[in-house]
Amino acid sequence: MSTVAMEQRKRIHPHKFTLWVGIASIIMMFAGLTSAYIVKRNQANWFSFELPIVFWYSTAVIIISSITLWMAQSAFQQREMAKYRSLVVVTLVLGVLFIGLQFLGFSELWAKGLTLQRNVSLSFMYIIVGLHGLHVIGGIIALFVLFAKAFNTKVKSYDIVPVEVVSTYWHFVDFLWIYLLIFLIMIR
Repeated sequence: MSTVAMEQRKRIHPHKFTLWVGIASIIMMFAGLTSAYIVKRNQANWFSFELPIVFWYSTAVIIISSITLWMAQSAFQQREMAKYRSLVVVTLVLGVLFIGLQFLGFSELWAKGLTLQRNVSLSFMYIIVGLHGLHVIGGIIALFVLFAKAFNTKVKSYDIVPVEVVSTYWHFVDFLWIYLLIFLIMIR
């Protein structure tokens, strides 16, 4: 193998590099939000509340979706395209289910009168969980692109990079949700 080819193999793909820069900025944003939450929590008018149980169900759904996407990536690498397609569909459905469950959780909070105007603690929770939801919706859009490519019969592409990028991002939002849920439970 030539030296040039070996150097090319050592370089990170530009899409992967961009993803990692994006993930780093998302981490900084949520670190700032959770830090502000901790600081504001010491105010006299801080309001403690229980998170809806449906958030736990959504946690199980997003963890299962990470597993199915990991299995889809493995199937893609082994060129088992039928299995890959079905697992991408399952992951996409689970992602939409996660958002639906989050919506139910917010609906439950609203039904109890726990709205944005009630207290700054609720505002923080809505912003933190809502921003995470927006990032999951971004992941769902990326999963839909994988879905469209997987079922496109005109172009046969076995480029693993898009699958790896979407998979990495999806696992990231999974771990981010677990962190946020633990944070919101532990820091009241």
